[in-house]
Amino acid sequence: MNPPAASDDLVLQLTDASVVKNGVRVLDGLTLTIRAGEHTAILGPNGAGKTALINLLISDHYALAREGNAPVRVFGCDRWNVAELQARLGIVTSDLHQRFVNGNCTGSIRGEDAVISGFFATRGFLIGLDVTGAMRQQAADTLARLDAAHLADKPLDQMSTGEARRVLIARALVTEPRALILDEPTAGLDVVARSRFLGMVRRIARQGITVVLVTHHVEEIVPEIDRVVLLQRGRITGDGLKRSMLSPERLSALFEHPIDLQHVNGYFYLRSSLPV
Repeated sequence: MNPPAASDDLVLQLTDASVVKNGVRVLDGLTLTIRAGEHTAILGPNGAGKTALINLLISDHYALAREGNAPVRVFGCDRWNVAELQARLGIVTSDLHQRFVNGNCTGSIRGEDAVISGFFATRGFLIGLDVTGAMRQQAADTLARLDAAHLADKPLDQMSTGEARRVLIARALVTEPRALILDEPTAGLDVVARSRFLGMVRRIARQGITVVLVTHHVEEIVPEIDRVVLLQRGRITGDGLKRSMLSPERLSALFEHPIDLQHVNGYFYLRSSLPV
């Protein structure tokens, strides 16, 4: 089912969305709308419900439905074929690299094949699939755009975390999606790889792809992101412009810890205000 044309400007719509796992309400009445071009960070501490939110978007979790209400809509539609949705919505999680390696019987997926698998919503398996020359060219072009052309023939399980993250970003972008969701994207990266990765995210945001960043690291919020949603214990506790949301008072309440804040060249940095 395709989303209606009238909803082309909508990326994500949550309406009183709740998720219960093992008797615990991990998401509690989330109402949130993100429109095309509205780069947004969803910020919260560990246990805030960020993973549950990602799982809700990829249909690993399902929201409690109220009569006459669709709690989750993506691009204006509440029902999607998974492959079709992934062609429009790229999602990269911090554990996707390991899922690829562990989910493949050889553990040696070439970088190019990992990117091509984005056309089919598989984890690198291309056997029996109709891979066209145009797909291979699109994969090569996407890797090149991310300065990762040299990784096309390298097995994913032999890549550094930073290299694999670039390849998986290329996989998410190969179908030219309208939006990209990044879940804790710099986890496991060293300081150089992290800087390169955030630079890549900035370029993607400037290219017109809506970026939604889910994180507990304030310093990952690139200057192009101007909206911040605060998530705590499964509830939205704040939503607004970055300069309003990223204040010492709000963040101290969010992380339940005294926090000072620095703002340098468009980035914000946290530091504990407790004496050493």
